[in-house]
Amino acid sequence: MDYYEVLGLQRSASDAEIKKAFKKKAMKYHPDRTGNDKSAEKKFKEAKEAYDVLSNPQKKSMYDQYGTTDFSGGAGPGGFNTSGFGGSSGFGDVFEDIFGDIFGNNQGRSSTQKYKGADLEYEMKLTLEEASFGTEKTINIRVKDTCNICQGSGAKKGSKPVSCSTCNGVGQVRAQQGFFTIQQTCPTCSGKGSVISNPCSKCYGNGVMNTDKEISVSIPAGVDNGDRVRLAGKGEAGINQGPSGDLFIRINLLKHSIFKRDGSNLYCEVPISYAEAALGAEIEIPTLSSNSVIIDIPAGTQTGKYFRLKGKGVKSVRGGGIGDLMCSVIIETPVNLSDEQKNLLSKFDDRLKASKKRHSPKSQSWLDGLKKFFK
Repeated sequence: MDYYEVLGLQRSASDAEIKKAFKKKAMKYHPDRTGNDKSAEKKFKEAKEAYDVLSNPQKKSMYDQYGTTDFSGGAGPGGFNTSGFGGSSGFGDVFEDIFGDIFGNNQGRSSTQKYKGADLEYEMKLTLEEASFGTEKTINIRVKDTCNICQGSGAKKGSKPVSCSTCNGVGQVRAQQGFFTIQQTCPTCSGKGSVISNPCSKCYGNGVMNTDKEISVSIPAGVDNGDRVRLAGKGEAGINQGPSGDLFIRINLLKHSIFKRDGSNLYCEVPISYAEAALGAEIEIPTLSSNSVIIDIPAGTQTGKYFRLKGKGVKSVRGGGIGDLMCSVIIETPVNLSDEQKNLLSKFDDRLKASKKRHSPKSQSWLDGLKKFFK
C-alpha cells in the first residue's frame, strides 16, 4: 500500500497538506458518518495508517528512503494497530488531534504540541563531472535554528513556561453567543497553552533565532538536473521544541563545453574535415573520465552520422547500467580559402560532376525526389 496514494498526495507534500488530506478522508469515511459500512471502515483504517507514518518525521523519513517502516510491538501490517475500532470512541485520539477545533474534543487537554519545522530548499550548481562522479560541497545558509541558550523553550535559563491561567493550558477558550458556544484561540497564550514569564534574553521567548550555518553536503554520483538531495533535520527548527525540518538540495547542472546529457547518455558533436569524411580517418574522442578513445571514420561518412561508444556515458543515481556516449560527426566547410585553394576545389568539383559515377548520394536522392514531386 502506497501511503501517499492512499491520501492522494505527492511525495513532496508538506506537513499541512498531509494533515489536510487525512482530515478530508476521515470526514468522509468515519464510522459516525458511514454507519456499519465495512468498506468505509477499511478505507478509514488505511488512511489512519498512512497518516500515522507520514505525520511522524522519523517514520516518514524511513518510509521515503526504504519504502517501508520498521515498527515493533503488536501492530498489524505496516505497523498499524487495528485494535480499538469497535465503536466510534476508538477514534478519540485521532479527532482530538485533527478535529478538536470542530467537535470541541480538546477540553482538559494541552494544545502545546510539537510541530516539525519548515523544509528549506537550496539550489546548487554543479559541473557535469561533479554530478556524474559525486562530490562533497560545503554551503552556507541562514536558517531559524533552536536557541542554544534556552534550548528552544523560550524561557530564561533556570525557568520554564507555565500553564496559561486563562485557558488552563488548553490553548482555547469558550465564548457563549446566544444558543451557541464558540471555541476560540486563547487570547493570553495565543493557543500555545503556556506563557513565558521570564523570556530568554537571546531569542526573546521565541525559542528559535536566525543563525548562519555551514553545512557539508555529500552529492551522490549520477544526480541529474532537477534532482533533489534530502538532508534530514537540516531545515528550520520545530515549534515547541519539535523536530527540525529538512533541507532539500536542488541540482542545477552547468553547461558543459563538450557534452550534453540526456538521462544516462552523453552526446557530443565532433567536427571533421571534408577530406577526412571522404577518405576516412581515425579521430580521437574525449570522454567524461578524461580518457580519450579512438574511433574509425569510414570513407564516405556523411555529416550527422552517429557513433556509439558503449559504457562511456553516466550511471544514473536511480540505478541501472552506465549509459553510452553518442558522437555525431559534423563535416566542416572550409573557410578563408586562398585563390589557389579555391581554384583547386573548383576543378575538383568539375571533375566530380563530369564523372559518370555517383559521388553525391544525398544530392542524387534529393534530385530524384524533386522529379517525383513535380510529376
